[in-house]
Amino acid sequence: MAASQELVKTREELIEEKSNQQEKINKNADSLTKVRVRLIPIWMRLIIITVLLALSVTLGAIIGYSVLGSGKVSDTFSKETWTHIIDLVNKK
Repeated sequence: MAASQELVKTREELIEEKSNQQEKINKNADSLTKVRVRLIPIWMRLIIITVLLALSVTLGAIIGYSVLGSGKVSDTFSKETWTHIIDLVNKK
């Protein structure tokens, strides 16, 4: 019976034990300096985002003009096409 009572801890003992463990973890974390190494540097991320943005605008114009509209893919980026679109928007 005495052995089983030694295994049972009070709530206060458990809380104190847990706080002691947390203090040890905090002391170890303070002594270690964390260095974060990025897999993709920020300048490369900006270049990737710019390229993806340009690609999506290009594909969007091609799909909008040739698939949804009745134009040819080769006419998508001709100057006459865009002048016509701007004239339609401005209603000159």
